[in-house]
Amino acid sequence: MSLVQVDIRDSVAWITLANPPVNALSGALMDELSAALHDHRPPEIRAAVIRAARGSKVFSAGHDVRELPTNGRDPLTYNDPLRTLVRNVEAFPAPIIAMVEGSVWGGACELVLSCDLVLAGSKTTFALTPARLGVPYNLSGTLNLLKVADMHFIKEMLFAARPVAADRLATCGVLNAVFPIEELEDATVAMAADIVSASPLVHRVMKEELRVLSNAQPLTPEAYERIQSLRREVYDSEDYQEGIRAFLEKRRPEFRGS
Repeated sequence: MSLVQVDIRDSVAWITLANPPVNALSGALMDELSAALHDHRPPEIRAAVIRAARGSKVFSAGHDVRELPTNGRDPLTYNDPLRTLVRNVEAFPAPIIAMVEGSVWGGACELVLSCDLVLAGSKTTFALTPARLGVPYNLSGTLNLLKVADMHFIKEMLFAARPVAADRLATCGVLNAVFPIEELEDATVAMAADIVSASPLVHRVMKEELRVLSNAQPLTPEAYERIQSLRREVYDSEDYQEGIRAFLEKRRPEFRGS
């Protein structure tokens, strides 16, 4: 059974996550989403929308924790599915709208915020939860968050790891707009129609310009290696194992800092 459904309407690819009940980002789902973006591109497609099924309480619960490695391997290296998917979203040669209904957790936050525009329902919440699981984001993932929100706001979301309401995120400029849920799809259709009516060639070059400029961050080899060393300490720790066990056992983890 397909984990992603695609519907083409008026030069817009509507891509629906179909991994109920919580659309966990399994490797298979992320691979299918990447494939959908590869198969539905300009010139026939001038915009794409990533969404959950209508009425979803959870847009996505983030990484499928059952797939996280427990042998000390980093699950967020360059070729892992989430990193590949985010790069495919960023490099897609047309604007992508995230139409968000329901709560968004963990790695799904990065997926949504990597889209070009984010429209959300009024009851939507976002929670960055790596600290609850004992999983440290990698440098490119953290940079992607800093592209859309200021430092103090991202620190709050990462350190407290609690859900933040869509209205507050919109006020901070992280989301484009928030709508009553009954108006969300119509607002997304209208936004996509405006995009489709404009120049697709200009969209392609402007999106690439913005991608290149937003990634123009200097980083020395020494700084990169130091961060990677810190991340390896986490994956080799008992806290990392405890975070995964606690999630699977549906209890609060007891982190000891070791």
